[in-house]
Amino acid sequence: MTKADVIKEIVQKTGIDQEAVSQVVEAMMSSIKEAMAGGDEVFLRGFGSFIIKRRAEKIGRNISQNTSMIIPAHNIPAFKPAESFVKMIK
Repeated sequence: MTKADVIKEIVQKTGIDQEAVSQVVEAMMSSIKEAMAGGDEVFLRGFGSFIIKRRAEKIGRNISQNTSMIIPAHNIPAFKPAESFVKMIK
């Protein structure tokens, strides 16, 4: 399912104008990205959490050149679904 599919689904379920729904979806995604870029996590009860995971420093290898390099510690975005969401999928 793509973003366009999600927008169409919301339009069908609510009857709200497609342009308005598109703006709301874009604003929500932008708000989540900005919050996470600022170091905050986003919690949506009953759906899940957008969290920041910390990856430790590690040694990586380039097999074709047979060299090692240090990959510095860094943060990555992650999604953790709510327990009710996981149960529904199972």
